[in-house]
Amino acid sequence: MALNMNLVQRRFNDIHQSLDRLEAIARLPRDEFLADQDILDIASYRLLIAIEAAIQLCFHVSAHYVHRAPDAYAECFAILGEADILTPELTRRLQQMARFRNMLVHVYWDVDYERVYTILQENLDDLRAFVRAIGDLV
Repeated sequence: MALNMNLVQRRFNDIHQSLDRLEAIARLPRDEFLADQDILDIASYRLLIAIEAAIQLCFHVSAHYVHRAPDAYAECFAILGEADILTPELTRRLQQMARFRNMLVHVYWDVDYERVYTILQENLDDLRAFVRAIGDLV
């Protein structure tokens, strides 16, 4: 069964749009970032959208290429890693991102904005690498 290219393109767009916004925010100095609640909210929301889109793509690819349905979001990236669709290092980083997504969704009143800032500085390329890896399949 082939991938739903409409779904793939929509999720790619979600990730790219969020990354564009997050890259602009990531250029802010840490103190300025942490002092502006609107920026914190935008960064958290856009990060959540990008991670959610990656998770949806992961489930879609897992179902169509590997014929496995994961029990948890982080496990989905492990399945793609086992299938050599993702590198081991990218798999590990995306699993961490999926776990961070859970924190954003379920413990929003206790978001570690220092960690959000660190992710903006160090991990946005992981989402780009994921998009490239999925793009290589289609």
